[in-house]
Amino acid sequence: MQSDQTADDRSLLLLVAGAKGAIGSTVAVATVLLKHQPDLVLSSLISKPLFPWLGPARAIAFAGWDSVSGSLSETIGSQNVLPDTLWRPHQSALDDLRILAAPGVTEPAGRQIEQLSAQMRSLCKEHPNARPVFINLLPAAKTVVCPDAASLTDLLKLPVFADCPDLAYVIAAIECGIPVVNFTPNCVELPPVVAAAIENSVPLAGRDGKTGQTYLKVVLASALKARQLMVEGWYSLNILGNADGANLMDPQKAAAKLANKTDLLTDILGYAPGGRYDSPTHKVHIDYYPPRGDSKEAWDVIDFRGLFGLPMSLRLNLMGRDSILAAPMVLDLGRWAATLRLVGRGGQVPELGFFFKKPVGGHPPLTFQEQLQALDRLVRDCEAADPRWTRYEGA
Repeated sequence: MQSDQTADDRSLLLLVAGAKGAIGSTVAVATVLLKHQPDLVLSSLISKPLFPWLGPARAIAFAGWDSVSGSLSETIGSQNVLPDTLWRPHQSALDDLRILAAPGVTEPAGRQIEQLSAQMRSLCKEHPNARPVFINLLPAAKTVVCPDAASLTDLLKLPVFADCPDLAYVIAAIECGIPVVNFTPNCVELPPVVAAAIENSVPLAGRDGKTGQTYLKVVLASALKARQLMVEGWYSLNILGNADGANLMDPQKAAAKLANKTDLLTDILGYAPGGRYDSPTHKVHIDYYPPRGDSKEAWDVIDFRGLFGLPMSLRLNLMGRDSILAAPMVLDLGRWAATLRLVGRGGQVPELGFFFKKPVGGHPPLTFQEQLQALDRLVRDCEAADPRWTRYEGA
């Protein structure tokens, strides 16, 4: 595919694992509305004025996989994330989106990858002028300690794919030359996967999308650090009633997300709160509370000290909409990943730490200020590479 197509030809193709989940279906609605009521979506994209070589920001197509049966519109209706008046007029277009059955997680890894690779190439042929990006929106998986694997061949022999089905999608995408966005807390950036991404000049963006409470935690922690205010303790509680909340009631599945939320504060501050006590004082809890649905509530209690060691305290209560906060980030990351592929960037992209709880790659930016600066530098690097004239070898 050549990048010197006219703007009307160019588009982005999001290939989404977990396409019928709350976030995935919200992204699907956003891509359809971009064609009919673009201002409802474009106003939430921070990448809107960037990357003119990708074509219009509203030109985004959607396809993917899910294990849930039934039509996409049935799923959207049952989730109660979006008002009917927003998506019902576009029900036909939503149900026409190509969402394939997810491969069986008990299938051999090689067979899963072969199936997914063939499907990715087929979906790309259905959108011949689109630049594909794989988006991982699968549920949080059990934390798996993977034995060392020196190559993808060795990795395929390990029994990790049933517990972490994300790996099959990610490896298939890399083999097809498709950029990867890992929005989940699941660790897919294993050494052989990263090596293959570098070899194939495929960017890996991730991990664990930073949507609401943790985003504000980064902002506040960065502000307290900048003022030399010592954080004594930080208590965070999340209550949500969607499928993500129910899934995270399994301690093994919640472990990675809780670790990402906890480690982040220590990384920013440069110390772990609670040093003068007998136990850590940064505590993060997630509780499934069905009445909340997708409308997550987050409470933060922050205790800190100032001049003369005198104590002060801050309370924060966020009434957020989980999928509404996440969906525009997915669209932005899709545009970022496609651009990075155009300029030949392969492997992990720590400069995209602004979007993630656990940025992957060496020396990611930690404070809010550093993350914004890193994004600005990455924009300049992409512009300097003049991606308008770069050949894009997708699937």
